[in-house]
Amino acid sequence: MAARQVVASLDEVDQRIVDELRQDGRMSMRSLSERLHISRANAYARVRRLESTGVIRGYRADIDPVLAGLGTSAYVTVNLEQAEWRSVREELRTLRGIDHIGLVGGEFDLVLLVRARDNADLRHLILDQIQGMRGILNTHTLLVFEEPIPTGPSPTAPPADEVR
Repeated sequence: MAARQVVASLDEVDQRIVDELRQDGRMSMRSLSERLHISRANAYARVRRLESTGVIRGYRADIDPVLAGLGTSAYVTVNLEQAEWRSVREELRTLRGIDHIGLVGGEFDLVLLVRARDNADLRHLILDQIQGMRGILNTHTLLVFEEPIPTGPSPTAPPADEVR
């Protein structure tokens, strides 16, 4: 993944569009324009610009992992051979069950959020697939006992009563 070249400058309307679409990515342009009190043409143009500049990367279904059969989750910290981080990252992206890969600084090199059907599936993913990769030095697994159910806007969005 290439480093981001330009940071998009979002005005208040752009930020409100992002907040609304974060809540409901399937919202119609009509609904979006009505909520923000802008014309549909303006909403279309702004969303198109946010997509073309990469601010909006896509639209996805928000899947409940437990209801989808992935009842076991863990964070896995990874230490790796420094020269191998790009190839390890690419290989990790191919594995089913890896929900997030974060390249971090500090005591370890990567933090992974992994999801599996059960402990046996988790064991196979971590001990056989991840630890078996070339470039992986060691891993440490932290089981997730409970995850909060996401609600409301992202933490970076202003509270709804502050939006004009």
